[in-house]
Amino acid sequence: MLVSLRREYAYLVTSGAQLLLLFLGVQLESREGWLACLSLMATISILAWLSALRRLRTISGTPTSRIASAAQGYVELMGNGRAYGEMPLISKLSLLPCLWYRYRIQEKNSKDEWQTIDSGESTEPFLLDDGSGSCVIDPSNAEILTKYKDTWHDARYRYTEWKLIDSDKLYAIGEFRTWSGAVEFDSRAELNALLAEWKLDKPTLHARFDLNNDGELDMNEWMLARQAAKREVAKKKREVSAQPDIHLIGQPRDGKLFLISNLAPEKLSRRYLFWSWVHLAIFFGTLGVLGWLLQNTEF
Repeated sequence: MLVSLRREYAYLVTSGAQLLLLFLGVQLESREGWLACLSLMATISILAWLSALRRLRTISGTPTSRIASAAQGYVELMGNGRAYGEMPLISKLSLLPCLWYRYRIQEKNSKDEWQTIDSGESTEPFLLDDGSGSCVIDPSNAEILTKYKDTWHDARYRYTEWKLIDSDKLYAIGEFRTWSGAVEFDSRAELNALLAEWKLDKPTLHARFDLNNDGELDMNEWMLARQAAKREVAKKKREVSAQPDIHLIGQPRDGKLFLISNLAPEKLSRRYLFWSWVHLAIFFGTLGVLGWLLQNTEF
């Protein structure tokens, strides 16, 4: 729920909420209505300004890393998007191959207004390749900005779909971590699990290690079983260690910005700089009108 609220708050950066409140104030045609709407406009504007400024500073102040040499933690990456696995992801509405999609289905109601009846987005991972290596991107809970948006109509329905597609030049900022099989492999836990599995199949266990055929494993025979289990675990560890490390980028645990886009970082910075000035201008303009209303009680 908190993640959902944080993402909805991010949408304030480019939302038209202030215009809706301005329209509502005109409809109310009262001093009290204008005061309420303008107060909300000022609040939304300052929150949106802070949101845009935070994103601008994060994007501008985080250097781009290479996947092969990236430090563990908060990083910025750039590279080409690629599908993860053999089967491509198919978008919900247009049924086209993609890396990620978001969709919305709206129906025109009796008031001739568009009402959302279904929406969602994909959560399947995909890859970012910068030439030095590849990184798995988990898009869950990310803010995703894309230049691909398709809208079409069918009778009283309107369909909208956003996509990231294969070979897109991607920008990602989030928490980078590397999974290494050798580091993650727990030999003690693997040994205990293997011995527990063998104990469940007593006929096979006794056939291998009950050397005197008395139906029980004495201390020496059990030591032989443990040594055999250790050899199997050591072999498994060597196989796991031979596998290449897996790099991942996902949502930061400390609440920092997690953003994925097929827009260049320079364009993203200009976008947030523009909106930060817009919301700051709206904020001070709204304060000016509020001050005038408070001084002119006859309005």
